[in-house]
Amino acid sequence: MKLSIVYFNDVHGYLQEHPEIFFQGPAEVIKTAGGYSRILSFIKSIRNENPNTLVFDGGDTFHGTYPVVQTKGEIIVPILNEIGIAAMVGHWDFAYGSEQLEHLAAGLNYPVLGINVYKKDGQLLLPPFLMKQAGGVTIGVIGICSNIINNTIPSRFSEELIITDGKEELPQYIKEVREKGADIVMLLSHNGFPQDCALISKIEGIDVCLSAHTHNRLHQPAVINNTPIIQCGCHGSFVGHLELNIAGKKVLEYSYRLVPMDETVEKDEALDKQIAKAIEAFNHLKDEDLGVTSQNLHRYNTLNGKMDNLLLASIAHAADTKIAFSNGWRYGSPVPAGTITLNDLYNIIPINPPVSTTELSGKEIKGMLEENIERTFACDAFHQMGGYLKRCFGVTAYIKLENPKGQRIQQLFIDKQPVDKERSYTVAFVTKQGVPENVGTNRKDLDIKAVDAMQRFLVENLLTDEIINTTAFVTV
Repeated sequence: MKLSIVYFNDVHGYLQEHPEIFFQGPAEVIKTAGGYSRILSFIKSIRNENPNTLVFDGGDTFHGTYPVVQTKGEIIVPILNEIGIAAMVGHWDFAYGSEQLEHLAAGLNYPVLGINVYKKDGQLLLPPFLMKQAGGVTIGVIGICSNIINNTIPSRFSEELIITDGKEELPQYIKEVREKGADIVMLLSHNGFPQDCALISKIEGIDVCLSAHTHNRLHQPAVINNTPIIQCGCHGSFVGHLELNIAGKKVLEYSYRLVPMDETVEKDEALDKQIAKAIEAFNHLKDEDLGVTSQNLHRYNTLNGKMDNLLLASIAHAADTKIAFSNGWRYGSPVPAGTITLNDLYNIIPINPPVSTTELSGKEIKGMLEENIERTFACDAFHQMGGYLKRCFGVTAYIKLENPKGQRIQQLFIDKQPVDKERSYTVAFVTKQGVPENVGTNRKDLDIKAVDAMQRFLVENLLTDEIINTTAFVTV
């Protein structure tokens, strides 16, 4: 029996097509890609070829664009219900609190899974697994949500949940779904590609792993202990098609392709109209031209981000500081060279938090950056937390990534001068992911939000190549 798995992850609320970067040798080529109407059209073509088709969503679904954030995920539920998804897991999907996620899940025609998200009474918040039948084969699907949910959701919600990485729970659920008759066991995980590789290397019994969170474009599966692991980029720009040849309750062989959802894929007309109607009230954001960029702005770089340099320069300008920090978010559709719209600014930071300031000593800045480097590049995959390196403005760190924890920064400059560990520096930032709450003094929110700060900056300043190309982290 041939079983077709169609998989996408980390769509981050991109309901429609959008600019996307495709790498061609050293060049970054912008194409139009993504959108659920294309995804559905592709799924229908696979189902027409093989009725034994299952569709999965790796999560980061209910968050990431302004329409989705403004409606706390509500806008996307009817659209998802048209896709024919079997199950999903989550991460930023918890950003509005567990009650809202439960409300959203209740409106879906498929479950949100998670063996590692507990209420304070010790009960699971979500169903741990799903049993599916296809072509006479029983498939057990086990879900793991992100283990850093508490770093994502507001602190007022984090007290509601206990989150684990799922390592301890997984073996018992593999055993349980096998006892319930699963011929094939699949892991649907939002822990991240490095974490899933580590998990599969230590825990037996998983036939297929559908990975999410780290936005890897895997053109071929990673294979660990004979288990294929796939991950399909982000923003719905790519969909994975994994075809399993199953006989005797085993996967005998498989084939895989990572399929760009570009203009070669037709849109499903009915869903395209439904989406257009759903976001009609937000279309004006695309019509408000605010500035110009001479380069593509994006986040597809672990060390530094041209898109984030616009955000950082703007919040530094708003706070009248020379130093700024933000989180190394992965999500956010590229802004092509040319006009910058209000919609682009909301794609950069859809949560639109206030600009904040605090006083940090030079010692605190170095310690904060060392901790962040470790959380990004830790040798133990399960010690890797968050996204890319923290985004910094007015800071230059020369680093050796191969060095031990706490010893990676070789030299650190603040405002082009060697850091003074005893000096107090006024810095601007957005969110506790930009500057953790355990450092700094005189922490306060300003009376301006991030998107407004970017608007003001673009009105009062040119977005120069010098700003765009700012480099905070340099490997030596």
